[in-house]
Amino acid sequence: MKIKNTTPTVLVFDSGIGGLSVYDAIYKKMPNLHYIYAFDNEMFPYGDKSSEFLIDRVTSIIGHISKHYLIDIAVIACNTASTICLPSLRSQFSFPIVGVVPAIKPACQITQNKCIGLLATKATIERAYTTNLIQEFATDCTVKLLGLSELAFIAENKLQGVTVDINQLQTLLAPWLSEPVIPDTIVLGCTHYPFIKEELQIIFPNATFIDSGNAIATRVYNLLNEQFDLNAENKSAKENIVMSTNYNQYVEKLTDKLTKYKLNKYQYINIYRV
Repeated sequence: MKIKNTTPTVLVFDSGIGGLSVYDAIYKKMPNLHYIYAFDNEMFPYGDKSSEFLIDRVTSIIGHISKHYLIDIAVIACNTASTICLPSLRSQFSFPIVGVVPAIKPACQITQNKCIGLLATKATIERAYTTNLIQEFATDCTVKLLGLSELAFIAENKLQGVTVDINQLQTLLAPWLSEPVIPDTIVLGCTHYPFIKEELQIIFPNATFIDSGNAIATRVYNLLNEQFDLNAENKSAKENIVMSTNYNQYVEKLTDKLTKYKLNKYQYINIYRV
């Protein structure tokens, strides 16, 4: 039963702009909602940060934003943060919080040679959460793990207009290329990686790449649909917002590019000021 007639506000959070791949999937499914995309570029990347630091940091940022905006659902569009911070965040905030986890289960359902690859940051590869996913859903598959935080930087640069160096990419992915059995299904276990899928496909021309974007969009829709009439044609009167924890020349150039994602207003996040 729908109990709210207002337009819900969706917060999508990542350490960088890779989470735009998740935001874009949600937006395309529900274009009439109000969106806030926030990224912690001051502390990017998250893959080399401690669990304690990330829990405190992400909680502070989400808390700061929720003091200024009525958030109806938050999406942690970062695999590293999701595998570390979700329990703490869900205990702190009353609105639903959706995390992003590697798409191990669907990959196992579509692989033909029973060899799948998980391409993620080193932090995601090393988490017990990831190990448990593999043990639960991939018992009949060989799972090859490759932790490459460098790919997040490559994806960020591509979004700034920098051409991807295929030779560099091939060198980074060399451990899989030399294997006798190459994965035919590759899980993009970082939200940045879908932005370089085209280049990855050149290196693995026969592989199927899979990410969590559409699954997350469906999950967000189902959760919001319990409280809101998502079939209403009323488009939010509020401007969609992009926020960052550091404003610099990079972000200044980026905000112009984000208008194509319907993120038209910029705000600086100062978590040290109420």
